[in-house]
Amino acid sequence: MRALGFELKKAEVLKILRDHDKTGHNLMEFDDFAKIMSERILARDPMDEIRRAFQLFDDDGTHKISIRNLRRVAKELGEQLDDDELQAMIDEFDLDQDGEINEQEFFAIMTDDA
Repeated sequence: MRALGFELKKAEVLKILRDHDKTGHNLMEFDDFAKIMSERILARDPMDEIRRAFQLFDDDGTHKISIRNLRRVAKELGEQLDDDELQAMIDEFDLDQDGEINEQEFFAIMTDDA
């Protein structure tokens, strides 16, 4: 669940498991799990998801995504991008031309309004 972006307390996970345990062995069938997760994903607010994604980039809390932030994320994802490629990504969407992507610009990218 955590891998899908859900931070549940242990008690919540145990309740879900109890509610869907058909065998009494503390097990849940994959179809039940998939249905629960699909419902939770569909209930998410897309704008909150975009905000969370922005925060993953903005690890230094500047409210902007810099080339340093992009370099870190690319490295974490195993992407081999040089600084010219990263700067080109920023330049393409940097509407106010300050050399960084702010939250408004990021929202435009993510909602295809850029």
